[in-house]
Amino acid sequence: WDKGSIRGLGWSEDERLLVITEDGTVRCYYDLQGEFTQFSLGNGAEEYGVKACRFWSTGFVALLSNNHLISLANYEEPRPKLLATPPEGRIHSWTLIPPAYTLSRTVEVLLAVGPSIHVVDASESDDRQLQNGPFSHISVSPNGKFVALFTEDGKVWVITSDFQNKLSEYDSGAKAIPQSVEWCGNNSVVLAWEDEVHMVGPNGAASKYFYDDRVHLVPDLDGVRVISSDVCEFLQKVPDVTEEVFKLGSTASASVLVDAVDQLEKKSPKADDNIQLIRPDLAEAVDTCVRAAGNEFNIQWQKKLLKAASFGKSVLDLYNSDDFVDMCETLRVLNAVRHYEIGLPISYDQFMRLTPEKLVQRLVNRHEYLLALRISEYLRLPSERIYVHWASQKVRVSNDDEDSICRVIVQKLHGKKGISFKEIAQAAYDEGRGRLATQLLNYEPRAGKQVPLLLDMEEDEIALDKAIESGDTDLVFFVLLQLKKKLPFASFARIITTRPVASALVESSARHQDEDLLKDLYYLDDRRMDGANIILSEALKQSSLQPRIDKLKVAGKLLQDSKDHVVETKALDETARLLRTQDAFDKELAEPFTGLSVHATIFKLTRLGYHSRAKRVQADFKVPEKVFWWLRLRALVAKRDWAELEEMGKARKSPIGWEPFFNETLAAGNTKLASLFVPKCTSLPAKERIDMWVKCGLLAKAGEEALKVKDTAALEGLRNKASGTVALELERMIGQLRPAR
Repeated sequence: WDKGSIRGLGWSEDERLLVITEDGTVRCYYDLQGEFTQFSLGNGAEEYGVKACRFWSTGFVALLSNNHLISLANYEEPRPKLLATPPEGRIHSWTLIPPAYTLSRTVEVLLAVGPSIHVVDASESDDRQLQNGPFSHISVSPNGKFVALFTEDGKVWVITSDFQNKLSEYDSGAKAIPQSVEWCGNNSVVLAWEDEVHMVGPNGAASKYFYDDRVHLVPDLDGVRVISSDVCEFLQKVPDVTEEVFKLGSTASASVLVDAVDQLEKKSPKADDNIQLIRPDLAEAVDTCVRAAGNEFNIQWQKKLLKAASFGKSVLDLYNSDDFVDMCETLRVLNAVRHYEIGLPISYDQFMRLTPEKLVQRLVNRHEYLLALRISEYLRLPSERIYVHWASQKVRVSNDDEDSICRVIVQKLHGKKGISFKEIAQAAYDEGRGRLATQLLNYEPRAGKQVPLLLDMEEDEIALDKAIESGDTDLVFFVLLQLKKKLPFASFARIITTRPVASALVESSARHQDEDLLKDLYYLDDRRMDGANIILSEALKQSSLQPRIDKLKVAGKLLQDSKDHVVETKALDETARLLRTQDAFDKELAEPFTGLSVHATIFKLTRLGYHSRAKRVQADFKVPEKVFWWLRLRALVAKRDWAELEEMGKARKSPIGWEPFFNETLAAGNTKLASLFVPKCTSLPAKERIDMWVKCGLLAKAGEEALKVKDTAALEGLRNKASGTVALELERMIGQLRPAR
């Protein structure tokens, strides 16, 4: 180790090794293979230096040389936080209470300064006003309710964590300060010197143990491990259920039940006598034996207790065996991991707190894959993480060729549900095996997992193909965005032009967000017409004349070399000429013309009375005579310029005929003017001209039209509509058509 002096070394509950150096650098080793993340504590740690550290299950507190405290509550997203300013002076000892056991739900630090204890949290530092210090050791019980203090005169005090009640006192009689003071569960305190251990219980009761060499204490949930150079012992208070069963002279029902089994093995009738004696409490005795079996490390005693429980429940008429079955499963798992070849000697209480899933993870971290799989299968737990970890480790350490590694992994994982080949491929890529990573990713069924890693591996075209195959447009857009950021435009265009789906998505997106990109794409793809349309739309968005015309010229140049777009090129030229003409009108007439079509321009000029200018526009842009007459007619009608319309009606011929004049003026409500055009509609059938006269309200004229073609029926219909002198006139016309008698 050459990274500086180590000031803190501890484990998290998920087996992360934390190494804190004097300059405040933290290394978090997240597996047992040396992989780590690194960060700095900051907050003055580099300036003043870290002096010591204390850990809890998910975090730690660092003490700086200036007495300041830095806490870290989460290793996933490390955010070191400076606690409240502590008192000045020498700190004789210190410890912490985890956030789960404090009222504030934040970590609290206990500092032995002078004769008292100070409690420091995120917001304040509180002196608890003790007078018997200084205290050379402070230790908090696993449940956070009690605090053990070791005084200079060799005494151990046990008080409540709120410092309100003193529960017990023990005089060790030792002149030397113990190397460590730890809690053994929540029931007793253990003091360790070099080769001597004192276990102090309630009311000052104590037991002493002596060793041949130096010992080290490691506290746990329900006891303390005593580690020497050649042995690891687990020291704990005898569980209540175990004491109830095995205490000398015990008359408890569970003890009697165990004795009954012994008598049964001897085929003694006393077995039945014992059962009848405890029959009212037999169910409780069975439960006690089951719980006692869980607290035993010796397999023979486990079997004996479970046999007693089995015998007892067989006598009962009704008994729920779930706890018995669960305990049998749990003990089978615990005995497997306690085996010396595995080396996880955990107790039943530790296992229940750890959970089966985390135990399996610990086995996986130790590469005990077979046992992890068997336990997962036995306890009906998911096993895909075990396979993924095995495969990831395989690609890291195997010396076989990449094809062989891939083949072995795929064969082993074939048919297994929930396997993430992406993680295995990531491990291969991290090891510099890019080709193997690509091969493994082919077996990942979820494109959303494949694509990001392929992009990281610079396999851009494969990533795009996988995204397109998935049918997920969001994923395709994600890939395209990444490629556009990191590739030169020519390379990006080359990739998408051979893929219609990608090209269409880029085109639809660029149409609204990046028209320059769209123009470049059209140019490279020789799509002149599409490129010209983009430039034309830009021209129409311009607010002044010259930029519009310049854009139109660019669009025209784009199309002029192509024989297929002669019409479009001519239209662009005409548009530029029209814009110049309209700009002149805007200035001369103080009316807005820019942006109108040729037809709309003629219409507006006519309506405003500028007939010569309208005629000039017609000539300049070769508007057909018929179209011009239509535009002029409608403009004059809209203007209600009846005199000009009547003047137009004096012409010998109309390119559009005279019926449109009749219809337009009639629709505008001028029946008198409309009637002037009826005689000019000589090409229409007589019946239609009759209807036209009727629409103008001139029934007599309609009768004359009917008389000309000798249509008696029409005359009679008109007579029925008429009255007064018009009716008499129509009657006279009908008389002219009747045969003489």
